[in-house]
Amino acid sequence: MPDTGKERNKFIVDLNILNSHNAAGCGACGGKFNLGETVVVACGGWQGGGSRILHEKEAIYDSKCDTYYERQFYKNFHREAG
Repeated sequence: MPDTGKERNKFIVDLNILNSHNAAGCGACGGKFNLGETVVVACGGWQGGGSRILHEKEAIYDSKCDTYYERQFYKNFHREAG
């Protein structure tokens, strides 16, 4: 299997992730995580920059950049870029 950002930045929620990230919740929707869900580390347009953990369905993988992006940020970015 190729070593891509798509695989490196995808995780199944375990007890460690649940305990360390559930207080803040998903960086995109604010919802809480559940054991066994798939989450990704993604970039977005939130204050402070950086990356956050999101539900996989809230992210889009851009193979050109080898990075996940928060879905709404990605759509807005591509709309502005034309």
